[in-house]
Amino acid sequence: MDATFATGKDLQKMDPVFGQLSFNDHEQIVFCNDKDTGLKAIIGIHNSVMGPALGGTRMFDYANEWEALNDVLRLSRGMTYKAAITGLNIGGGKAVIIGDAKTKKTPELMRKFGEFVHGLSGRYITAEDVGMETKDMDIVRDVTPYVTGISEERGGSGNPSPVTAYGVYMGMKAAAKHKFGSDSLAGKRILVQGIGHVGETLVEYLTKEGAVVIIADINEEKLYEVGNKYGAAIYTGADLYTADVDIYAPCAMGATINDATIDKIKAKVIAGAANNQLANEDIHGARLQERGILYAPDFLINAGGIINVYAELEHYGKAEIMTKTENIYNTTLEILDYAVANNITTHHAALKIAQDRIDQRKLENSRK
Repeated sequence: MDATFATGKDLQKMDPVFGQLSFNDHEQIVFCNDKDTGLKAIIGIHNSVMGPALGGTRMFDYANEWEALNDVLRLSRGMTYKAAITGLNIGGGKAVIIGDAKTKKTPELMRKFGEFVHGLSGRYITAEDVGMETKDMDIVRDVTPYVTGISEERGGSGNPSPVTAYGVYMGMKAAAKHKFGSDSLAGKRILVQGIGHVGETLVEYLTKEGAVVIIADINEEKLYEVGNKYGAAIYTGADLYTADVDIYAPCAMGATINDATIDKIKAKVIAGAANNQLANEDIHGARLQERGILYAPDFLINAGGIINVYAELEHYGKAEIMTKTENIYNTTLEILDYAVANNITTHHAALKIAQDRIDQRKLENSRK
């Protein structure tokens, strides 16, 4: 084909950032490329009204660059609201590195990525996410101070995953109280989808409380390891969304609540660690509400991780980290009640409260 002008669907792809549906008034998108190390990364700074953008780096073998761009746009926006709803004076950002973390990640690649972060002069502060470990953040720290989640040996707060799991656990208990009248999870059938660092720790919390835990994961070896360790049942059905459970906890990748799954879900509560669980916030949030399924907003209840790494910036210890994370329980109850009182979805209730805080800070800044 010899055409030099694109039309229709292709025309949209000529405007890759501003034309993306996930673009939501982001302040800055940085594309990072280094031939020698093979680094291909995108840094998204969504909003810095509350402070420098803080958010983890995800390394994932995306199908294409469009998928990576969409992910970083959605994730960075989520970080803005996650920080605001939790009361942290920090903005929202995120980064993605394109590639298989098991085969493509090298110390040289991480150092080069750290140099790109450093080039933003503190506008973006990174941390770990999917495909990353604390040791990777230590390598980034060798070339820039703009990184959190480094090892405790180097003065950091360490792996944020256990704190994230605790926050999800608190949010889930609050959702259970709102839906069932009691925050006890004993005897509740809970399906945990995704048993990575966060999912496994959540399974541990739920098991200790006496919940009936069912687990699902694409990694079969990990599935049986965690199942044997905690006595959790392994989901063997053909479609986990049809599972007869009380609570569905998505803890893997996002957008599992979508057109294909939403009407299958039998759970009465959705409360998990995954980011951007609703493929379409408006359509799927409203559909869950219509079906009487209580959704605990993901960016609210999975905020334990950002609380943990934010501690490195504010220099407070483990006790305060856990106290702030435990407060996710109270914030969740407030937002669920607010949604009912205003007849809006729980997701929109959380967004509104977070946006109000950002708007207030923006107004204060304009008066200075």
